[in-house]
Amino acid sequence: MKTTNDVIISGAGPVGLFLACELALAGCSVLVLEKAEHPLSPLKQLPFGIRGLSSPTIDAFYRRGLLDELEVPKRLKDPHAGAVKGTRRQVGHFAGIPFHEGDVDTSRWQNRLPGSPDTHVIAEMAELEMVLARRAEALGVVIKRGMPVSDFIADADKVVVHTGGQSFTSQWLVGCDGARSIVRKNGGFEFAGTEPAFTGYSTRMDIADPEKLRPGRNITERGMYLQSQPGYVMIQDFDKGAFHQSEKPLTREHVQEVLRRISGTDVTIETLQVATTWTDRSRQATAYRKGRVLLAGDAAHIHSPLGGQGLNLGLGDAMNLGWKLAATIHNKAPEGLLDTYHTERYPIGAQVLDWSRAQVAIMSPDPHARALQAIIRDLINTPDGATYMAARVWGIFTHYDTEAAHPLVGYSVPNFTLENGTDVGALMQDGRGLLLDFDRQAVLENFTKAYDNQIRYVAGDVKERMGVSAVLVRPDGIVAWAADNAADSAELRQAAARWFAGNTPGGNVFQPAV
Repeated sequence: MKTTNDVIISGAGPVGLFLACELALAGCSVLVLEKAEHPLSPLKQLPFGIRGLSSPTIDAFYRRGLLDELEVPKRLKDPHAGAVKGTRRQVGHFAGIPFHEGDVDTSRWQNRLPGSPDTHVIAEMAELEMVLARRAEALGVVIKRGMPVSDFIADADKVVVHTGGQSFTSQWLVGCDGARSIVRKNGGFEFAGTEPAFTGYSTRMDIADPEKLRPGRNITERGMYLQSQPGYVMIQDFDKGAFHQSEKPLTREHVQEVLRRISGTDVTIETLQVATTWTDRSRQATAYRKGRVLLAGDAAHIHSPLGGQGLNLGLGDAMNLGWKLAATIHNKAPEGLLDTYHTERYPIGAQVLDWSRAQVAIMSPDPHARALQAIIRDLINTPDGATYMAARVWGIFTHYDTEAAHPLVGYSVPNFTLENGTDVGALMQDGRGLLLDFDRQAVLENFTKAYDNQIRYVAGDVKERMGVSAVLVRPDGIVAWAADNAADSAELRQAAARWFAGNTPGGNVFQPAV
């Protein structure tokens, strides 16, 4: 049966929009259905909407020409501008415990070449959505707002999606519709995990006596409060998520009682301008795909926002899924390619959930947690500890286990720069895979002709080759194969066959099991 769309995406947040961009870049027709009638919200704008982008996200945006379109990172280069300068300048934190610039030894990150994008930047949710929506629409994506997915029926050939009184048909449906995902619930996906330890509050308030609250992050015997700037207060109340789950009205009186109890002051809130609650409930879908229905972002995994890794985790889902789903739609995918979306992304999500749980355990207001805090603080105040924490928080060591021997395989491709000044980021903006041939080897010259324009061949030496002679890069920027010396053509064909579908006689005869 002919369908109206290749893909319907439920949710026009950053994850849904970035996925739409990736699919449209690969020539797919995409319809995005969004519950909210308008994209703007005070909670998406600064300071509530502040988000830290980690290295995998920054690399992905750079390789698609999106990074330069973001203005907020250019204005907010230093989120800790008011803090101590020099080597003791705070550049991040784990469970509220800061690590400092002078302790982070970036020379240990051998894959970060000169000219690579920043490892971490500050962004705003509202701007991210605006830039991604603009790019998606320029690529032909249709975005319909005020049209939440209410239900769907999926069979072996199509998915019929219902929203209000209308229905839309597509080959595939992807749920990017957040923590309370209708796609996940109606699709029968199991959502396993742990219950919350606290209720979190994000607020903007007018305070009668602001001098009673200390600036910055304050861990007390009863919880934590963070005043990022006067009147903008985040609170953690370790009530096992009771208030958030009660759905009681969020009043000035309630927030004042919680803030007084946590801060140990008699501070008075004159007006509660904006307030919302959240928890550290941590859950993950046990499968990211059921037939023609897939999940990404918060629909696939939820956890505490501590450390700001949720957005980056979801955008990583989109980058990983986009090219694989597009190749499947265009019949250019090796058998099992789409299944690698779950096998690669699920372990990354599980790591982030455990990272979040660890932070919550350390921030708990009890003697055991305070003892752990002291030990972790001592470790973070060492070069080894700070370098490790920074690498984890910024996603430097994000890696897919492909069982390949070469140390570059499974990691984000280094930003190699050709002698003419062109770098990997510029070479990947069309969304294709990339074969870099530094030695102009004859055995590689005609290789990509078998892959129907899926792989771009680029020959020429680079300024820093890191000891390799050739590198095959997937469309999402992950190294699929690398050779230190003369390329092994059979090994290269096996690597390419794992991720691409060639049109040569015999098909993917070298393809290993996925």
